[in-house]
This record gives sequence, structure tokens and C-alpha cells, in this order.
Amino acid sequence: MTDDRPASGVDAIVVAAGSSRRMGGADKLAARIAGRPLLALTIEAVRRSPLVERMVVVVAADRVEDVARDLGDLATTVVAGGTRRHESVAAGLDALVRIDAAAGSDAVTAGRARVVLVHDGARPLVSTSLVEEVARAAQRDGAAIPVLPVVDTIKTVDGTSVRATVDRTELVAAQTPQGARRGLLLDAFERFPPDGPETWSDEAALLEACDIAVRVVPGAPENRKVTVPEDLADVARALGHAQARTGIGRDSHPFGPGEPLVLCGLEVDGAPRLHGHSDGDVALHAVADALFGAAGLPDLGRHFPPDDETPVGIDSGSLLERAIDIVAAAGWTPAAVDLTIVGSRPRLATHLDGMRAGLAGRLGLDPSAVSVKASTGNLSGDEGAGRAMSALAIVTLIPT
Repeated sequence: MTDDRPASGVDAIVVAAGSSRRMGGADKLAARIAGRPLLALTIEAVRRSPLVERMVVVVAADRVEDVARDLGDLATTVVAGGTRRHESVAAGLDALVRIDAAAGSDAVTAGRARVVLVHDGARPLVSTSLVEEVARAAQRDGAAIPVLPVVDTIKTVDGTSVRATVDRTELVAAQTPQGARRGLLLDAFERFPPDGPETWSDEAALLEACDIAVRVVPGAPENRKVTVPEDLADVARALGHAQARTGIGRDSHPFGPGEPLVLCGLEVDGAPRLHGHSDGDVALHAVADALFGAAGLPDLGRHFPPDDETPVGIDSGSLLERAIDIVAAAGWTPAAVDLTIVGSRPRLATHLDGMRAGLAGRLGLDPSAVSVKASTGNLSGDEGAGRAMSALAIVTLIPT
């Protein structure tokens, strides 16, 4: 039976000091969804509950100033965490104790009875109802965590062979926020100091080691943790920000002296080099311009003017990589590309599959999301006369 009594004296610690190893090195908490950092979305979700009175955000030591600036008044306090989760939780607890110490000894004593909710910075879809249910259970019983039943069959393996099937009837998957009275956590860390040899995967594990009972409440399937890049798109859809945007890019270059002809980053025999400040790759230029257009950003020429910072003959592949990074910083990622290359020479039919695969690799897409076509220009204009080549690209972006 749900306890509808309001919890009182609830603080929250949002842990955001991880390394994002499974995100390929990118900082997942800085990834933007509809222009907002993921960490800010998580903080807003927790703070929607009127029960949460104070919040501490724990980040890597070298990011404290940047995060504090980016979050503005979303976070009461931003502090440096450690290399392990429980070290970061301890740092958050210490910040809360110091806040109470500034108010006097009575506040420190009263603070031990306050409920602390510890939440993963990468769980932006947590609901207000779950936050409050965990808070009430922790206030009533001392400590509580949300859990989900394990629905898949679980097996133990030895190398490449199955050893046994595990009975899953008593297995659950733990989520956050995990709540406990602050005094219980402080006592647990006194017994097992955060800089000690033990490593605790979550707060419940630390409390279990101290023989402190932890109540379980039903978790929520949508309260997922962002772990891999694909999870960002799922969060965007869940938040209603997954609308796609489309941009069109076009580029044209005349043939010039020298070799080789470069299209989609591939050298192509049968025609001279395209003349331009860069290597003349009209295909990649058109794709880059379409990326900028879909993201609502200035065009290729304004991002990379023909000056000393964009040297003569620069590889257009490097320009496209920089364009992808700029678009990603604006909160967008490519979802599909349709590219048409126009010119009466050379014949490109045997090169299209390689161009498609190469372009897909540069954009981080499956080749099925990329189309590369060629047209002779129907013998019209400079392209049809063999004096130039052009390319037209249509790019679809989705929020990251």
C-alpha cells in the first residue's frame, strides 16, 4: 500500500562524475537533447518534486566550474567527485554536512534525519512519482531503492559455454534514485571509508555490508540510464524532442589542372582535379552544407573561409569531420543522406558503392541510410559539357 504522507527534509545528490567509457569517450552528460545538456534534464526531473529542498551535483574535478556555469541556478551546489561512485556520493554527503554546519550544530544534528536521494546523472526520465515514493519509503524504513524484475533468462557461462541457468525469481535490477536517512549513510562511510579498498556499485550495496535493511519499491521501465549513443535518441523521443530536420546543400567546381579527381573522399580516374581552395570534393562540400542547413547554422563558406586557417588544398574529409562536430555541439546527429553527383565525366557507376560506404562511415551511419547517385546532367550546362561537376545533398538530422 502506498504511503501518501509527505516526506520532509529531502536532499538530492546527482552523481555525474563518470567517465562515459561506453559512449566512445564522449561526455554523455554534456550531450544535448533539443539544445539542453542531458545533465540539466536530469536535474530538472528530480527537482520537479516539491519534496526535494536542496541539491548537490557531483562532477569530475576538472569540470566543476564549467558545470556550475552551464547549470546556473539549477544546482544548489556543484562539487568535485572521485574516480569511484561511492567516493562521489561521499563528496556529496560532505557538501550537505558543510551546508548544515554553516547554519549551526542544531542543523547538523537535524540533518542526520533528513532523507538523501542519490540519483544517476544519466537518468533524465525519472518521474516525480518515483522520486517521491523512494523518499517516503526511505523516511519510513530508513533506506529504499527502486527495482525492476528481471525478465530475461539469466545464465552463468565459462568462456563460450553455458554452466548453469540462474533462478531469476529473486533477482531484480536496481535503479536510482536510491534513498536513505543521511545518518545511516554517514555511519556506513565511517565503517567503510570512501578511500578504502572496498568498492560499492551503489548505495544499497554499502548499506547491505553494514547489515542495514533496504526497502524495495517498484521501479519504472522508462527510468533508463543513458549508456550508449543510441540511448540519447531514445530519450529525445521519450521527451517529445525527436522531430527530424532536413537541410539541402549544393556545390559546384570547374575542372582545373592537376590530379587527382576526389569525390566523397575517393580518388577517381578519368578526369582532372576539380579547381578550388580545397581539394574540390563537391560531394563532401554539399553534404557539409546540408548538415549546416538542417541545423540552422551558417553555410560552409562562413565556417571555413579561404584563409590561413583553411589552407589551400585542404582535405574535404577533414572539413566534413569538423562540420559533424559543430552540428553535434548544436544538439543534432545525422540520420540519413541522399547525395546526387552531376557531371558527364568520368563515369561513376563502379565507384558509387565505395562512395556510399565511405560516406556512411564518416557520418557514423549504416550504409542503408545513405544514397549516392550519379547523373550526366543530360548534356546540359557546364556539367553536361564536361567543364564542371556539381553535387546536391539532402541530409536529415535528429536530436542527439
